[in-house]
Amino acid sequence: MRSAVLSSPGKPLEIVERDVPEPGPGEILVKVIACGMCYSEVSQFQGHYPFARFPAVPGHEISGVVAALGEGVDWPEVGTPVGAAWIHGSCGHCDQCVRGDQILCTGAPKQITGVTTDGGYAEYFVGRAGFVTPLPAGLDPVAGAPLMCAGITGFNGLRQAGVAAGSKVAVVGTGGVGTMALRFAAAMGARVAVVSRSRRAEKAALDAGAELFVATAERDPADALNGWGGADVVVNTTPDTAAGLAAFGGLRPGGTLLYLGVGAEDVAVPPVALVMNRQRVMGVPSGSPHDLRDTLAFAVAHGIVPEVTPVALDDAPGVLAAMDAGAHRGGRAVITFG
Repeated sequence: MRSAVLSSPGKPLEIVERDVPEPGPGEILVKVIACGMCYSEVSQFQGHYPFARFPAVPGHEISGVVAALGEGVDWPEVGTPVGAAWIHGSCGHCDQCVRGDQILCTGAPKQITGVTTDGGYAEYFVGRAGFVTPLPAGLDPVAGAPLMCAGITGFNGLRQAGVAAGSKVAVVGTGGVGTMALRFAAAMGARVAVVSRSRRAEKAALDAGAELFVATAERDPADALNGWGGADVVVNTTPDTAAGLAAFGGLRPGGTLLYLGVGAEDVAVPPVALVMNRQRVMGVPSGSPHDLRDTLAFAVAHGIVPEVTPVALDDAPGVLAAMDAGAHRGGRAVITFG
């Protein structure tokens, strides 16, 4: 099978031929239809994950069809359209796992698709039973591939932060996760503001359901949000810790600063604000298998899919290099297999 491999940090993706893997006990072989190219792969390429394994086939926004089942697996049956996401597996017995929060597993080292194990930049992918999710009817497997990461991260973050109909949500950033958070929040019945450095994405944000757009090059985001009446939740989706902090002062009492994207800097907020205004800072790391099911069901029910740019596997090295350089334009790049 044809695969794209990161052999070491900083080394470009290489297209190589590998044998089609056999699923072992408890495993599922998936014939890949599409795999989104997430900016997490840029962090992986740059060597920011000390737990990463090299060489590795990247990719955790996977859609495909079950091709074979390993010993002890009888579901989902061969031929079922499925998706796989960031979490590849967990210990199954720690408190978090038995509560259905496998993404917070403490009983084993983190198992991350495409980072600690081979992912979806290949014609076939081996997943773990219980972590390969059937796709709902009506979901385009190519357009829907980024729901496995950008989608679940935005949807699960919003609900963990308590977003509901009537909430006021400020989304910081207009990338893949930011766009998903905006669309999901609007579909949940929230009122949404979008905060970005420039007005480049203003029309798209307003068309997607935002009622306020704040360009930080022109206006202080906290002041702008206070003029809006304050936000119940500020969602930072950028790889920049400071971007979220700049909007912290625009929270209402009882509000939450939610980090879905971070930089290397620490988070520092005035403790008196946390105490006197009963505010909090939290983060959400993607989600567990049940969160992915809920994300996909909600997305289909509300007709929400990302804007994507299909690319061939041979184009993936150049696309990843452009992403690393900040030069990639257009919708989420999705590698497609015939």
